[in-house]
Amino acid sequence: MDNEMTLSFLAVSENEALARMAMTSFMTVLDPTIEELSEVKTVISEAVTNAIIHGYEENRTGIVTVYATRVDREVTVTISDQGCGIEDVQQAMEPLYTTKQQMDRSGMGFTIMESFTDQLSVKSERGKGTTVTFKKQFQPVGSPFAAR
Repeated sequence: MDNEMTLSFLAVSENEALARMAMTSFMTVLDPTIEELSEVKTVISEAVTNAIIHGYEENRTGIVTVYATRVDREVTVTISDQGCGIEDVQQAMEPLYTTKQQMDRSGMGFTIMESFTDQLSVKSERGKGTTVTFKKQFQPVGSPFAAR
């Protein structure tokens, strides 16, 4: 492992920006493209927002934890909460599925996360919380696929 970090914070919406900024700083050494940075920040935003809105149902006393590791040019990130959990993970990962229609939630969070990562897993247990883990491989500096 080249590096790791852990960040825990209250389940307060304003802390979603804190999580994005911490991950941006953590990835800087990889010299990511703007697109790579944007994709990871979006996934972090979706997962943290899900923990706050769905996991803790905006109860500001819960804790969200972001744990990240970096090995070579691959970053693995785990976002976890100890909230209410997801009853049916398969169903929750279906595009357009939402339990918060009244909040104008689009139900695209997991779909977006899957499209911006190389690997995504979601584990959840009712009454115990949810853990979202994703991996992202960064293009080598100077790669013809790394538009800079």
